[in-house]
Amino acid sequence: MNLVWLAFTILAALLGIMLSAKAVDPGMMIHGMLFSIAAVISAYALISRHYRSVNEPILTSGSGSVNYNIDIIKAGVIASSFWGVVGFSVGLVIALQLAFPVLNFDLPWTNFGRLRPLHTSAVVFAFGGNILIMTSFHAVQRTCRARLAGDLAPWFVFWGYQLFIVLAATGYVLGITQSKEYAEPEWYVDIWLTIVWVAYLLVFLATLWKRKEKHIYVANWFFLAFIVTVAMLHIVNNLSMPVSFTGVKSYSLFAGVQSALTQWWYGHNAVGFFLTAGFLGIMYYFIPKRVNRPVYS
Repeated sequence: MNLVWLAFTILAALLGIMLSAKAVDPGMMIHGMLFSIAAVISAYALISRHYRSVNEPILTSGSGSVNYNIDIIKAGVIASSFWGVVGFSVGLVIALQLAFPVLNFDLPWTNFGRLRPLHTSAVVFAFGGNILIMTSFHAVQRTCRARLAGDLAPWFVFWGYQLFIVLAATGYVLGITQSKEYAEPEWYVDIWLTIVWVAYLLVFLATLWKRKEKHIYVANWFFLAFIVTVAMLHIVNNLSMPVSFTGVKSYSLFAGVQSALTQWWYGHNAVGFFLTAGFLGIMYYFIPKRVNRPVYS
């Protein structure tokens, strides 16, 4: 068993319990509980995985072949499909609300103002984000002829990203937002996403480092540009000061025109590097594979 990962989950559970107990508002209490529950489930999964690995034989690849990490790719396909259905369903609901306002139900959690960003983020970041992360994991393994770096680190990226989605989505419904388009989650959710995203970058770079192919295929450069640039955009645009470390509210370090300029520097380039560069990486890998022709550039 990797004791470092187990210690991390235990500390995360304690942090979630502390935030929930000391919360100055209901939103932080709920999110603290969600965080601690996720950490406890992760600790249980680590312990169960350890005992299964002791009792099960170790499977190795055949001579000369690479034992690719396929399980995490399958999990990504399931997650992408699930969040796609959720995002498109919420989109249908808010479209109907425009035609039939009674469908807002006069409740704060179901009104158009809260469900509209839920739809946008579910489609872009939950559906699209899972597709990008998992296809980059698939492509980098195949084009490098190397198994995805790390044993538990890729799974931390996967499940950590799902936790980010849950925290962000429940925050929208609860009215927890910093009122920035495509960047609504509050400060503590932004910090968690930063941790997950850095782990994602390290896994990707480590896989490139141990590659068996001398040449780094073009798709990997697009994926790398997407990962690094999105990290920079996310960190700069979400620089803020929380009112309380046990509360959800924060204030941006930028004000007025500077805040607007920073937000749409982020917003425009998020479209450029999240919804364009990353998906170009997907196209550079899968289209030549499907047509069985090389890429000429």
